Amino acid sequence: MTAPTPIVVLVSGSGTLLQALIEASADPAYGVRIAAVGADRDGIEGLARAERAGIPTFVRRVRDFTSRETWDAALTADVAAYEPELVVSAGFLKLVGPAFLARFAGRYLNSHNALLPAFPGIHGPRDALDYGVKVAGATLFVVDEGVDTGVIVAQCVVPVEDDDDVEALTERIKQAERPQLVEYVGRMAREGFAIDGRRVRLGGVD
Repeated sequence: MTAPTPIVVLVSGSGTLLQALIEASADPAYGVRIAAVGADRDGIEGLARAERAGIPTFVRRVRDFTSRETWDAALTADVAAYEPELVVSAGFLKLVGPAFLARFAGRYLNSHNALLPAFPGIHGPRDALDYGVKVAGATLFVVDEGVDTGVIVAQCVVPVEDDDDVEALTERIKQAERPQLVEYVGRMAREGFAIDGRRVRLGGVD
């Protein structure tokens, strides 16, 4: 069996997406090793989840730096130290900058709780409800310089119920988002992938 693919996961909150990856990576057949978990704030459950699993952690708070550029450079160095083949934003609420994107171009994934390109930004479920759509969902994509504009890897759909509020819809999206993230991070690690224009092609990559 080949060595598992090292990844770094970035979090800002409770870490439920991270937990799904931790549980999946406990199976050697999954082919992924979480080399480290990074965060932009202290004292969050996401870091506690990593620590309970014996995964190294680091924190880089924006307010500790004189500019976003110096923060971005420090975050880039922290992540690069673990030599990941993929970096996964799992509820990481900070936009990375040019240094990070240059270092991990084509290898930085984000899971967004809306069906992109509709409803980008931090209020996807709320915006979907306000618009009156009948289906919502989650999008896994490769991060680029825009806000939720990168090449789409996978999407899953959940129905919007008549009595949904933001909390209920957000939770239903999370229930679909977690297995999608686990499946495609695993596949990208095991099978390889290539970005071809606006498409991500899995498998058959040298």
